[in-house]
Amino acid sequence: MGLDPHVWQSSTLHPLPDSTTGIAMPERFTYPFNYTPHPLAAIAAEELMRVVALCGELHPSVDQGKMFGILVVSTQEGSLAYLAAFSGNIGGRNAVGGFVPPVYDLLNPHGFFIREEQVITALNHRIRHLEESDEYSRLKAHLEAVRTEAAASIARAKALSAEARQQRAELRMNGLSDEENEILIRESQHEKAELHRLKAQWKVRTDEAEARLENCTQEINRLKNERRQRSVALQMKLFCQFRMLNARGETRDLCDLFAPTAQRIPPAGTGECAAPKLLQYAYQHRLHPLCMAEFWWGECPAGEIRRHGTYYPACIGKCKPILDFMLQGLDVDPDPLSLKALGEITVIYEDDSLIAIDKPSGMLSVPGKDGTLSAEERLLRLHPDLHGLYPVHRLDMATSGVLLFAKSPDIQSALHRQFRERRVEKRYIALLDGTLHTPSGTISLPLRSDYTNRPRQTVDYAHGKEAETRYRTLGRYEGRTLVEFIPLTGRTHQLRIHAAHPDGLNAPICGDTLYGHTPVASSIASTHIRLCLHALTLRLDHPVTAMPLTITSRHNLFPIPGFTL
Repeated sequence: MGLDPHVWQSSTLHPLPDSTTGIAMPERFTYPFNYTPHPLAAIAAEELMRVVALCGELHPSVDQGKMFGILVVSTQEGSLAYLAAFSGNIGGRNAVGGFVPPVYDLLNPHGFFIREEQVITALNHRIRHLEESDEYSRLKAHLEAVRTEAAASIARAKALSAEARQQRAELRMNGLSDEENEILIRESQHEKAELHRLKAQWKVRTDEAEARLENCTQEINRLKNERRQRSVALQMKLFCQFRMLNARGETRDLCDLFAPTAQRIPPAGTGECAAPKLLQYAYQHRLHPLCMAEFWWGECPAGEIRRHGTYYPACIGKCKPILDFMLQGLDVDPDPLSLKALGEITVIYEDDSLIAIDKPSGMLSVPGKDGTLSAEERLLRLHPDLHGLYPVHRLDMATSGVLLFAKSPDIQSALHRQFRERRVEKRYIALLDGTLHTPSGTISLPLRSDYTNRPRQTVDYAHGKEAETRYRTLGRYEGRTLVEFIPLTGRTHQLRIHAAHPDGLNAPICGDTLYGHTPVASSIASTHIRLCLHALTLRLDHPVTAMPLTITSRHNLFPIPGFTL
């Protein structure tokens, strides 16, 4: 019997499809920021995708791009089912049949949020009315005209004064009597006084024009200040309404959860993502969470990397402080990147000035906030004779390969200069999930931080920083491509985005949980979720001898049959 979306929308708790029979239960709950969907979650998500495709009322709103999530739960009776949610709202609605409700319905027409938003909207209308009024436009134009006329008048006076000064200088070169020289001095003093009076006159006229405009703008500024204060107060009041539960039955609001973070204040839209909605509903209805998954539906937002029907981890900026609390009391899978790194560090070059290592995937380059031992700290433990290490550059935690340290601040400074001046060549090897239409070329996509979803970066042609990468194909294997990357700039996640973005290679690096969409198959690399990006060589001038130096990784790259370099 086919799936009936109308029946599906009549309930919030949905039975798992028959195809889940015989599938083993998950041992622990999904770590939401880095995961491969459990088979139960994948089957539930696929059913939800079919429901969304069949529900015409959800289109075209969701086709413009929407994150959905499912949560597989066990009921108090021991049966299995799943819940569904979407991030934000659909077509201006928070409540849609078949999906769990929001944690707090800010779109309730009788709630304080809508009422206060109406007040703020009215302020916007008043501000716009004043700014677009004929009187305001006339006063602005008059002030601009006075300033332009003043600048031109003073410029003409200065030009005439300069011309007269030149004429006096020529007369003095021919020799003058004391009386004639005195006349020229009085001329010069008179010109300076006239210029001073001219500037004073224009200042009076400009001040008068500014004062008339200020009388008009005072009300606009007062309204803008009131709007700002109301908006801040409304946002904070709203965040306090989101009282999140965890598996222990404890409750904390968003303001409390974000207070200890670097941002301190929750970003706009916090608490409206799919994952918090799902867990909140489960706890409220005494359902035990077993596993979850989130996927993207529809078009890709401008600058971002989202693929239709692809699984993605929960966002960091809005969701991590919330989910870290909400998952307390559940047995949760560990973060794969927090597991023991794939191998230990190996020193591959050392002299009196430098030391370079092969950093394994899954290890921080330098000390972080979570107390995990970094490559720098491990190297100091291996070489207690070193009095200090000074990082020259960094590799992402998930990236493996050549990592260079200086042994003194002066050497570090000299190497930093080479990096800034782009005199260092970095060569990476990456395994891409897909095939390339063009075997080599240059990618140029400007990047900036995704402020509400750190550490993700986004492509921004208007405000992004220049980011350029050369690439060439080295080989192909079962729908995957081995490439060489030479980054000409050093932006955060540059290679990962240039590989994954549709305007780049449109083939994410295998194992990339931020920008990719499929984990590395166990037949190709490892059952561990590993980013297949390896810093192979580093070419630079030695900071002491000035001789060219090439440092090459000794690690086996990716154990893939048929790939040779």
